[in-house]
Amino acid sequence: AMAAGERAVEPLAELSHYVVARPIYSEAGFQDENERRPPLPPTLRERAQAACRCSRKRAFQITKSFLPILGWLPNYRVKEWLISDIISGVSTGLVATLQGLAYALLVAVPVGYGLYSAFFPILTYFFLGTSRHISVGPFPVVSLMVGSVVLSMAPDDNFLIDSSNATGTNVTETLIDTESRDAQRVLIASTLTFLVGILQVIFGVLQIGFIVRYLADPLVGGFTTAAAFQVLVSQLKIVLNVSTKNYNGVLSIIYTLIETFEKIGTTNIADLIAGLLTIVICVVVKEINDRFKHKIPIPIPIEVIVTIVATGISYAADFEKKYNAGIVKSIPSGFLPPEPPDVSLFSQMIAASFSISIVAYAIAVSVGKVYATKYDYAIDGNQEFIAFGISNIFSGAFSCFVATTALSRTAVQESTGGKSQVAGIISAGIVLIAIVALGKLLEPLQKSVLAAVVIANLKGMFMQVFDVPRLWRQNKVDAVSNLILSFLLNALVWFSFCLLIPSKILLTTTYTEFFPSWGGFGNIPGTDIYKKVKDYKNVIEPEGVKILRFSSPIFYANIDGLKSSLKSTVGFDAVKVYNKRLKALRKIQKLIKKGKLKATKNGIISEPGVNNEAFETDEEPEDNQDLQVPTKEVEIQVDWNSELPVKVNIPKVPIHSLILDFGAVTFLDIVAVRSIKTIIREFERIDVRVYFASYQDNLISQLERSAFFDDTVRRDTFFLTVHDAVLYIRNQMTYSENQDPIFEKVSSKPIEFTETSQPDDELDVQEEVCNLELNVSITYTILLALSLCL
Repeated sequence: AMAAGERAVEPLAELSHYVVARPIYSEAGFQDENERRPPLPPTLRERAQAACRCSRKRAFQITKSFLPILGWLPNYRVKEWLISDIISGVSTGLVATLQGLAYALLVAVPVGYGLYSAFFPILTYFFLGTSRHISVGPFPVVSLMVGSVVLSMAPDDNFLIDSSNATGTNVTETLIDTESRDAQRVLIASTLTFLVGILQVIFGVLQIGFIVRYLADPLVGGFTTAAAFQVLVSQLKIVLNVSTKNYNGVLSIIYTLIETFEKIGTTNIADLIAGLLTIVICVVVKEINDRFKHKIPIPIPIEVIVTIVATGISYAADFEKKYNAGIVKSIPSGFLPPEPPDVSLFSQMIAASFSISIVAYAIAVSVGKVYATKYDYAIDGNQEFIAFGISNIFSGAFSCFVATTALSRTAVQESTGGKSQVAGIISAGIVLIAIVALGKLLEPLQKSVLAAVVIANLKGMFMQVFDVPRLWRQNKVDAVSNLILSFLLNALVWFSFCLLIPSKILLTTTYTEFFPSWGGFGNIPGTDIYKKVKDYKNVIEPEGVKILRFSSPIFYANIDGLKSSLKSTVGFDAVKVYNKRLKALRKIQKLIKKGKLKATKNGIISEPGVNNEAFETDEEPEDNQDLQVPTKEVEIQVDWNSELPVKVNIPKVPIHSLILDFGAVTFLDIVAVRSIKTIIREFERIDVRVYFASYQDNLISQLERSAFFDDTVRRDTFFLTVHDAVLYIRNQMTYSENQDPIFEKVSSKPIEFTETSQPDDELDVQEEVCNLELNVSITYTILLALSLCL
């Protein structure tokens, strides 16, 4: 046995190394030695049979997927869970009652309709939802989005009436027909809810639940933080009891703040004091609940307590008459009959409904996944779309506004012992009691207290601001495209949320794929490991070989990035080198024709005693006529890296091979395939061979479909690893060491100078086509993204 504190024996040295001996594999060689197994996709008949096959088990699975209650209710543990669900349901119902009243202020409808919105959606979600813990009902961000639509379609200015004063003079004062206004706003909110429900059902049926993948936590965090700022400003005027216009659209938040502070002198002191006390007390008690949640068995329902106390004080002191405080006044008891939506309004709210449906779904699924992970069960994203869609269609018929889930309310339901949606149904029962019997008791409640409760519940959203420095350190692109962008767009401009998804995709894709990472790689001596040359001191580049790793799919938008990274890695422009060499060869032919240079098989020799006019300026006018050399065959060998007898500035080419490491390339479009083939030709004609390594199998299939391979570009230039390619090149150079590959032989036949007819800095036709396709495709992409919001 090992003595205490004794150092563990080091592993044997031979066990910390490994040696591999295998052939050098190119793509062609590997396929010859290892036969590929062809895929056998199912036939159309087999697919049809699988889709249409039915059995009792399959029918039950389909039914259970549409009605998840059939999955969890038969397994409900009555003795263990029922008491916990009852306690949780009562606590959550009290909070839901209060929040329903408060969030109705955000929607700009009478507060009583908030109770309906806290009751009806739960009834259908109980049967259709897959989350066992979320509390379904209003949420401040979604309520604010609904309210912005309501205010834009039914502003106060549409309901102005003139009434003469009692003195009989011609002086009139402008009044608002609040009854007609409220009725129209309720109709708009319920119609919007109905349309949101239809869209969510369509998204669920079409299996579009994947869209939530683009809603990263920082993106939703930035949006909700901005929305919290909007909510704060909208509730500030209620806390102050200051009358302002209802602004909507670009910079509406700035206009609201300006007018609020302009009229701050009219603040109602009773409402201000009540609101400030409510905010302070709620924030302090919520902080106590968070810090001592492991010691407090049930979170203190501070909103309920404050509401009851504030209602009693307002009733006893008669704040409305003595201090002109703004109170709830009227809460209808009982239910309104269901009403159909106003279909004629759909066209005016379709864009907003798209945004609201996605936001409501994203918030609910994000919260649901947290608790599903904690309690080890799964959430079906597409079924959640259907569940919330049917809930909103159902509740929209009963004058409700859009339902999702609230973070604070769900936390209460879970922390008080909620085990299933039975707690949700019990909470709906508590709201039902408030609707039927207790609503009248809350009529003396000040609206500033409700607004303060809303503001106090925004604490968690505002705390997300502190995530910005951390996210900035971790990933600047995510910080900009997610938190900062979504915050600025929504806080200052209040764009539709649908703009954030294409903005996120475009920004992230622009940075990660339009400008991917790349670098020149070298070998760790004595290994088959290759790392970036600039990152490691002991990395050595193989002599005469450059290795480029491009870490992104290659397509029309970043092909120019590939070309730029190639130039930076190899240190020259292959097209420019070739054009300069052709220019030098033409000058040499001129001098040979004039007899001023004598060409032999060993090189170019200047005639002694003859004034060498080969040193002509590089800018001299070029003669494009066909050049003829003496009829006797002459071979010219040119060492392009040595000093030439003509004055043409030709970039040096210190390499003979280029390896493209495509290990991180998952996709090539047709523009990229054509461009890569052009790149190969450009390097081949200056005696630089191009090889490919570490490619994925699907790339070979893409290249085959694109007619990439021919007599010039063969499969034996593709190698399984970078090290295979390096060893192959080393072997080839060993076998051909007696021949100098940097020498170019030009026969006596006339040379076609097709590429010198264009300036050096002018792109060839292929590059112009690529650029044209790039511009057209980017324009189409941007238009497509913007069209999502129309």
